[in-house]
Amino acid sequence: MEEGLKVPANLTRRTFVCGMGAVTIMGGLSLAGCSPSKTKSSDKGDAYDIVIIGSGGAGLSAAIAAFDKGASKIVVLEKMPSTGGNTNFSSSGMNASETKFQKEQGIDDSNALFAEETLTGGHDTGDAELVSFMCNGSAGAIDWLDGLGITLNNITLTGGMSVKRCHRPTDGSAVGKTLIAGLVEAVKERKIEVRTNCDAKELVVDGGTVTGVKVEEKGKQSTLSAKAVIMATGGLGANQEMVTKYRPDLKGYVTTNQAGATGDGYAMSEAAGAELVQMDQIQIHPTVEQESSQLIAEGIRGGGAILVNAEGKRFIDEMKTRDKVSAAELEQPGGFAWEVFDQTVYDSNKAVANYDKAGLVKKGDDLAALASTIGVDAAALKATVDEYNAVTTSGAADQMGRTKGCIAFSDGAMYAIKVAPGIHHEMGGVRINTKNEALSADGKTIPGLYAAGEVTGGIHGNNRIGGNAVCDIIVFGKNVGEVVADTLSK
Repeated sequence: MEEGLKVPANLTRRTFVCGMGAVTIMGGLSLAGCSPSKTKSSDKGDAYDIVIIGSGGAGLSAAIAAFDKGASKIVVLEKMPSTGGNTNFSSSGMNASETKFQKEQGIDDSNALFAEETLTGGHDTGDAELVSFMCNGSAGAIDWLDGLGITLNNITLTGGMSVKRCHRPTDGSAVGKTLIAGLVEAVKERKIEVRTNCDAKELVVDGGTVTGVKVEEKGKQSTLSAKAVIMATGGLGANQEMVTKYRPDLKGYVTTNQAGATGDGYAMSEAAGAELVQMDQIQIHPTVEQESSQLIAEGIRGGGAILVNAEGKRFIDEMKTRDKVSAAELEQPGGFAWEVFDQTVYDSNKAVANYDKAGLVKKGDDLAALASTIGVDAAALKATVDEYNAVTTSGAADQMGRTKGCIAFSDGAMYAIKVAPGIHHEMGGVRINTKNEALSADGKTIPGLYAAGEVTGGIHGNNRIGGNAVCDIIVFGKNVGEVVADTLSK
């Protein structure tokens, strides 16, 4: 492991594995109330070296990386009562290439292929330099997480990727809970200050340089001065007004985003002079359970599940990119699909058991019973599954063109989840460079302002590949922490 990836010797390595069912754990993982904890940074009052706005994967990674590079006066601000943001609900995994876990499992991959497929998946509208930086840094980020006790060695496939590179926790559970639990513990071990219920309202700008943040907590307003501010506020999916400002056609769509994803970071950054790019590129995800707004993990399709319409027929290669699958779904009768899978798929994705406990999964003792339960023609569904099984059992060509993640469904219990598209990810945002510096429309840096995670734009282009968001937040979150710490030490 390279020098920058080492964990300080006085910190204990721990292993974190948390399933989707551990939703209530986050309240216990909140590090502080709105009053600062008694740490080095709070002893100095409201003057900090680094203020990080947002406690999702990018913000927490930035705090840890900055601390380990020598920064000490750090605070993480979180407007919600608990930490984690949208990362809590990340379900697929973290795409990464040339990793030690891929090599151990005989998976042949390259950073160049990862970058190529990311750019292709985004219809060649992403920033090639940022994409290459992300892909080239992905294996190191996996190592860095492993050094923190966050081991992602269960590897699967996501739509738009030709190689298994989506890294999940060992037990196959949704990646978000494991990530946040491990990152929060690392923050606590380092005694980095976190202020929850602390709402950042405005950046303080002096002579073109960002010098602090105006916040509101416990009904009182105050100003925190900073040598650097890292914007890591996440997306806008919970702000219907902002969504429809950029995409009127998405009015009324459900969202997978948590309540705090209201786009504050975009407004604050733009007011400070940063350029916002590709803001109309708001991704809808094809597999969202509509009553609960629960995202159904893409790894389930990657592991073999198929999509059928109300007539029991497949209608697309399930491993195509999210935009194409969503568009095809909306063309089906009723604008929805059933995600159908067998016991093997159920058992290999820990998240499914949690969906089941939540009442989202329909079950039949066999395929005919499932067809009856979900109200589709049994003969049509059987013909669909027989045809799909033949791809694996007899080497038949898949009529939908699917070549990855196919399995033959076993006899016995069968399952289905009703899904349709929902608002999932803002691919546009604050324009940055590979140092995570916020840029103005003329390409100049905004001194003192950095950004990482979903609040940034340009990386994913017009479509984000499943598993790339976690790669984005960890690679760029770690990077910005190290960049800022190095800059402040000079």
